[in-house]
Amino acid sequence: MSLFNVMEISGSALTAQSVRLNTIASNLANAEVVASKPESAYRARHPVFSTLLNGAMSGFGRNGMGGVRVDRIVESKVEPGKEFSPAHPMADEEGYIYLSNVNTVDEMANMISASRSYQSSVEAMNTTKQLIMRTLNLGK
Repeated sequence: MSLFNVMEISGSALTAQSVRLNTIASNLANAEVVASKPESAYRARHPVFSTLLNGAMSGFGRNGMGGVRVDRIVESKVEPGKEFSPAHPMADEEGYIYLSNVNTVDEMANMISASRSYQSSVEAMNTTKQLIMRTLNLGK
């Protein structure tokens, strides 16, 4: 594996963590949204990653090198919260409103994890860049 492959792998990780951070931001933005029916309540979304291994995906990178990619974004199966609030303008005929199923504490923990993963990939790219530069300076 060459140092350039490390850059490609780290780049794919940066892309995946960017999608993860955007999904978390969307979840947090919709955490307090209410609905009049459980079907229309906002459900948390989460990206599903898959690993690309050497030779497993032809055409990825120069030498079929691996990385990570986002396969799809799935919605949480957790039922939305139900709150009795007959005075609320979005209440149904029984007086209930339905809250999103976003857990803000979990989302904040996921955001910290995604941020640290992103930082690790940036550090890997910076270290690789330094190694390439030092290798090029050997010839001087």
